Amino acid sequence: MSWTVTITGEHWEQLHGHLFPGDNDEHGAVLRCGLAGTRLLVREVIPAIDSRDYVSGTRSYRQLKADFVTEQALRFADDHSIYLAVHNHGGRDRVGFSDTDMASHERSYPAILQLTGAPAVGALVFADNAVAGDIWTTDGRRHPIEKLTVTGPDRRELRPQPEESIAAAQAYHRQALMFGDAGQDILRRQRIAIIGLGGAGSLINEMVARLGVGNLLLVDPDRLETSNLSRIVGARRFDAHPWLTDSRRPGWVRRIGERLATPKVRVAKRVAKQAARGAQVDTVLGSVEDPGVWKQLLECNHIFLAADSHTARLIVNAIAHQYLIPVTQIGAKASIDRGKGDVNAVFSVIRLVEPGATCLRCNGLITPSKLTEEATPAAERKRQRYVDDEDVHAPSVISLNAVAASIAVNEWLLRTVGLAKRSIIPDWVTVDALNGEYDLDGTRKDRDCPWCGPARFGRGDTVTLPVKIR
Repeated sequence: MSWTVTITGEHWEQLHGHLFPGDNDEHGAVLRCGLAGTRLLVREVIPAIDSRDYVSGTRSYRQLKADFVTEQALRFADDHSIYLAVHNHGGRDRVGFSDTDMASHERSYPAILQLTGAPAVGALVFADNAVAGDIWTTDGRRHPIEKLTVTGPDRRELRPQPEESIAAAQAYHRQALMFGDAGQDILRRQRIAIIGLGGAGSLINEMVARLGVGNLLLVDPDRLETSNLSRIVGARRFDAHPWLTDSRRPGWVRRIGERLATPKVRVAKRVAKQAARGAQVDTVLGSVEDPGVWKQLLECNHIFLAADSHTARLIVNAIAHQYLIPVTQIGAKASIDRGKGDVNAVFSVIRLVEPGATCLRCNGLITPSKLTEEATPAAERKRQRYVDDEDVHAPSVISLNAVAASIAVNEWLLRTVGLAKRSIIPDWVTVDALNGEYDLDGTRKDRDCPWCGPARFGRGDTVTLPVKIR
């Protein structure tokens, strides 16, 4: 399995600015990393100050001072963080370690492994638009870094040398005119998760499949109902078995019809394969709480959360910050006054959960009372009056879902192929359909938040996710 590095846009700007200040000289730094399998997650950038921490070397042009290395390694020992030494070379698009660099690794790696107690240690060397890496694990093996991925609006992938792009297939010719063969190839290599294949999720599935995403993970525990037919893309009447589930049928007949109904993920897979026959489409008829599900999410480049439970929000929000995987949470809602029958509000929302920057919990979208309600069995919920009537569904309209899905997919697309213009997107979008307003909702971040703060950010496999053990 290949070793990779993931870094947020904020940390990338800090690191790149330090290494390439415009003086055409060499500079150094140390990265504190968490670990998820063989993916290194940058938690902290520690610049080495020139002439104090990064000094003239005896065997090389410059080197990290021994006292600085020891100080950082001892800090990292507290939680067995991975130590990555960093410096830059000149040139562009290609880079590699010098013989002097490799000899330095041989001398320093064993001591740093001892100091940190971590399973690996390593180094990165940058040129403009290129990076190479050398990882040494406790079993004595060495591993190259395949790539470094920068998350955020300025998303990019850096490698030791340019990777040859595959020419876009004729089916994607018109969109490749916009973002090129290289952009189309990036989409082909993406693995995207969609949690919830109802009205909004089914639209996202259709869009990303037609865009040419090569790998999809579709998650939903539910089967199709007749009331879903008006808004789920690709749903057929046969999928819902309406002749069996009709309210006039006896209860035992309706239950048979419900068990025979097609799972939403199977409908979505059918749609995705029709849109892109070559795509790899994995489906899970289950909940994001299940270990077999959330573990698969850790291999994704982006997660679209179209399920509205607070439990799903809690788990996916934690994954975003713990594993540095961007998440887009979307939804659409029509609020009805049950007494008068008036429509009070109609809106669509798009909320980007940017690792280390925006958090559903910090902004009041994960509440303890709702988590308690969802963890309580249905009969007990009714007895405790958590809900008035579980059989009364919220209104849902395909056009409202389409607004949210289109904005969410567009933003993800432009970021992924490198066309996003803004360096920071701190706002969430609310589209108020009744008033014709498009609002940017400012977000907040609590510095000591247990879900996006230092206790979880970039920790990877060393912190337990908030999921049930089954």
